[in-house]
Amino acid sequence: MPELPEVETMRRGILKATGATIVDVQLEPCARRPIAIKPSLAVVQKSLIGTKISAIERLGKRVVVRAGDDFHLILEPRMTGLVLVSDPPSREHLRLRIDLAGSVLPSIWYWDRRGLGSIQLYRTAELEAQLLSGKLGPDALAISKDDFSARLKRTSRAIKVALLDQQIVAGVGNLYASEILHLAAIDPKCRANKLTRQQLDLLHDKMLEVLHTAILHEGSTLSDGTYRNALAQAGNYQNMHRVYDREHEPCPTCLSPIQRIVQAQRSTFFCAACQRPSRKKPLK
Repeated sequence: MPELPEVETMRRGILKATGATIVDVQLEPCARRPIAIKPSLAVVQKSLIGTKISAIERLGKRVVVRAGDDFHLILEPRMTGLVLVSDPPSREHLRLRIDLAGSVLPSIWYWDRRGLGSIQLYRTAELEAQLLSGKLGPDALAISKDDFSARLKRTSRAIKVALLDQQIVAGVGNLYASEILHLAAIDPKCRANKLTRQQLDLLHDKMLEVLHTAILHEGSTLSDGTYRNALAQAGNYQNMHRVYDREHEPCPTCLSPIQRIVQAQRSTFFCAACQRPSRKKPLK
């Protein structure tokens, strides 16, 4: 489930590791489905042990631990992963431990209930070839209105589906796409290239509004309780959801029932009254 707000919250939670020396990297004993690690643990250990963490960054939905000048350890939580510095939700799902010296944080842990995430180590040139160079779009918090509009105008897919394409814009996932489209009063089924420039500019504004607010509230912890911040505490933005996972509940704007449809095998929640195709103004 972690999307940009959750991953950004995790990133901020381990920022104090910047400047620390990596003294050990170990896979935790886990009887569950193993996570993907590339290259091997032995190569990761040889490359990282003894190096200093120079930055804690984010690439879309990935936390990046930059070590020295040339190594980038990518922690990709995907559906059920967490990056932690405190007690995990359960010990049996711990996957990776990075021990530190010279930091108030003794360790960084990677936890994953279902083992869907991955750990990858890249040198700078490899990172450029594997994740950048057009394979990952501009970050949702940094993309300009002009670039955002131009990228969406190039696809005839439904706008909700287009927002999930990480090559168009990186970081927006299923939950926040529904929330953004509701605030912008845009029908999720509308083709992206049929939206006006005014609608796309509004969509850009609402995207920033929703993502920044969600980060401020440290993300959304849903009913399964999986997501936690780096201190293993629940987020609060789920209490502000307008449409996501609220099928049949009243729309907070017009009181019409929230509807659910499936787009690209993902659930979309919206208000048919507020997000009708002819509507041009945002919601309050």
